[in-house]
Amino acid sequence: MEALGFNLRAEAVLATLTEDVVKSSEIEGEKLDKEQVRSSIARRLGLDIGALSPVDRDVEGVVEMMLDATQNYDKTLTEARLFDWHASLFPTGRSGMTRITVGAWRSEQSGPMQVVSGPYGHERVHFQAPDAARLSEETTAFLAWFEGERGLDPVLKAAIAHLWFVTIHPFEDGNGRIARAIADMALARSETSPQRFYSMSAEIRLERKGYYTVLEHTQKGDLDVTDWIIWFLACLDRAIDGAEQILAKVLRKAAFWRGIEGPPLNERQHAMINKLLDGFEGKLTSSKWAKLTKVSSDTALRDISDLVVRGILLKDESGGRSTSYSLRSVGSDL
Repeated sequence: MEALGFNLRAEAVLATLTEDVVKSSEIEGEKLDKEQVRSSIARRLGLDIGALSPVDRDVEGVVEMMLDATQNYDKTLTEARLFDWHASLFPTGRSGMTRITVGAWRSEQSGPMQVVSGPYGHERVHFQAPDAARLSEETTAFLAWFEGERGLDPVLKAAIAHLWFVTIHPFEDGNGRIARAIADMALARSETSPQRFYSMSAEIRLERKGYYTVLEHTQKGDLDVTDWIIWFLACLDRAIDGAEQILAKVLRKAAFWRGIEGPPLNERQHAMINKLLDGFEGKLTSSKWAKLTKVSSDTALRDISDLVVRGILLKDESGGRSTSYSLRSVGSDL
């Protein structure tokens, strides 16, 4: 990733964070609009991606939490910060149709915090979290360890922090997403970088059944968390291997630009090629080029003709009233 230019690297970060936010919510059965997530992240990171989609408040909240965890990874994790994250996740004070306590630990009034499955009347209890009366003590111990323990490898700390927080289950809802954000924060600390080029949440989403199985096995066992750590590290390994799929479009762009030789392209040509690489809708014609780049038809045709001569654009065979053009495939000779 260090070999990419600044713009492509920023685009890779955007793609990864978008996947992280979308997939972390999907693990909990919540589907977010991907374009809204992408627009929200781009705006907050100051990235120019053209027209931005309108963004719902619930999407903004998830993005706020994830970016605070990864971009401000070096800031202290405190009770107040966790409350802010929780409030961002539930801006209406409701989880679905149910009103919940937001920006505070769950209370005794909410009853036992259980992870259950199965039909009503035949539920299976997978896990019961500590009583609400213990939360202040438990979360204080967790935060003191997370910020105070310096001898543990930070990647191992990410694994243990994820398990520890989701086991305390201090909120009425959103514990899984916040646990994954804490793990991402620890991983960012391990890399001393806010830039994300792989998505742990995307891999957990693919392996959701195994994720819940190993969590239940560990939470119902003794204090030996070795199996969980082994699973977490293997999942992280697969997430890094799978980064190429998430970043396919960005890597395709990088490969394309590496293959271009000769004189540098002008600004219009550069911008239009990036539009084509991003997935240009419809057929590219000289009139569309002129309109999008705000130049005359003659200038547009000169820009296109230069790219055709250099083998970067290919003239389509379909013909018709307007000649259209396509980008050469990545990897073909210029």
